[in-house]
Amino acid sequence: MIDEASAQALLGSWWYNYDEGNFAALKELLTDDVRFTCRTDTGATDYEDFVRADVSGRDGVIAWNTRHRHGSPYPLRHNATNVHLVEHRGSEASFVSYIFVTHILEGAPANLSTAIVRGDIRQEADSLRVAALHVVLDTRTSVPFTER
Repeated sequence: MIDEASAQALLGSWWYNYDEGNFAALKELLTDDVRFTCRTDTGATDYEDFVRADVSGRDGVIAWNTRHRHGSPYPLRHNATNVHLVEHRGSEASFVSYIFVTHILEGAPANLSTAIVRGDIRQEADSLRVAALHVVLDTRTSVPFTER
C-alpha cells in the first residue's frame, strides 16, 4: 500500500525538479501512460493559452512541461502542501493537495499562484510514479465561504 510520506516525497520531487528544469529527472517520475491537465478555475484570464494543457503519455507530458517551464520565471518555487491520499486501489492511490507558487520580484519573494492538484500515483516495480496530475489554478477573487 502507498503511504502518505511516499506520496509527499514523490510530489515534492516532481515540483522541485520542475522548478529547476531537471526534465530527465521529471521523466523518470512518470508512468508511460501518464495524463497531465492544467487550467484555471475561471477559464477567463489573459494567460489561458499559456497554462492550458491536456496531454497524455510520458513524452507528451514532458514536452508540454518543458515548453511551459522555459516560458516561466526563474527562480520559481512550487510548494506542495496538505498532500493526502483519498483512495487506495492496489498498487495505485489517488491524492489531492495544494500548491503555493512564488517567484522573486525586485529582490523579494512574491506570491504568483495557488492551485488544487489532484492525481494518481502508482507503484511500478520498485519505483513510485505519477500516473495523473491535474492542476486547477486559483484565479477567482476570494469571497466568504457561504457566498462561493
